[in-house]
Amino acid sequence: MEKNLTILKQNLKKDMESSGWADILFPYIDSKLYDDLTDSLISLVENGKRFTPKFKDIFNAFKECKYDDLKVVIVGQDPYPQLGSADGLAFSCSKKGKAEKSLQYILKQTIGDFTDTGRVMYTPEECDLKRWANQGVLLINTALTVEVNKIGSHFWNWKPFTEHLFSKINQDNENIVFILMGKKAEAWERLIPNQKIFKCMHPASAAYRGGVWDSNDVFNKTNVELNKQGKTLIDW
Repeated sequence: MEKNLTILKQNLKKDMESSGWADILFPYIDSKLYDDLTDSLISLVENGKRFTPKFKDIFNAFKECKYDDLKVVIVGQDPYPQLGSADGLAFSCSKKGKAEKSLQYILKQTIGDFTDTGRVMYTPEECDLKRWANQGVLLINTALTVEVNKIGSHFWNWKPFTEHLFSKINQDNENIVFILMGKKAEAWERLIPNQKIFKCMHPASAAYRGGVWDSNDVFNKTNVELNKQGKTLIDW
């Protein structure tokens, strides 16, 4: 097991070097905090519990969004808690090729609502948010894993990582657009004072509001801000 963990860490570091996140993430990956986190996930499995996404997918958001391209950070709460949905990018559904409810609300605000034309499903390509990540959008949750069907169960496991990540991004950058979705995401605002911040309800909250999600027009506002900064707009 120890040998496997060493290989996993080596592979993770190679991936982070390739995507340019080495300077940001290596201090954490090389710390006891990361080792403790890994041990806690292994302990879950050894005790008959399961978490999602799979270990190999946990850092996919950083693999797909190169650090030098970073323009936008979208922050959610937890990965999808059911097995087979989470792919390591917040809200993305590439594993299923079918949009979960939260993603449906997001796509209605970006691609559009096709129900009036008889279309009832978004395509697998539309459900895969790597297309956003590859444009410089980091899609992360406040916890990168969750115990299956137990929302919020890994918040404390990932708290040191999230603190490290946001503090380093804030230290090294100015005016990265942060879209904070929901109260748990907003709680991290104190760590990113140098950034441009937009807030909205978490899309999952729409279920409690008759299926209507108030996005606060964050996607359009983001592109307006990027235009002001002279950066390429995101093709949502």
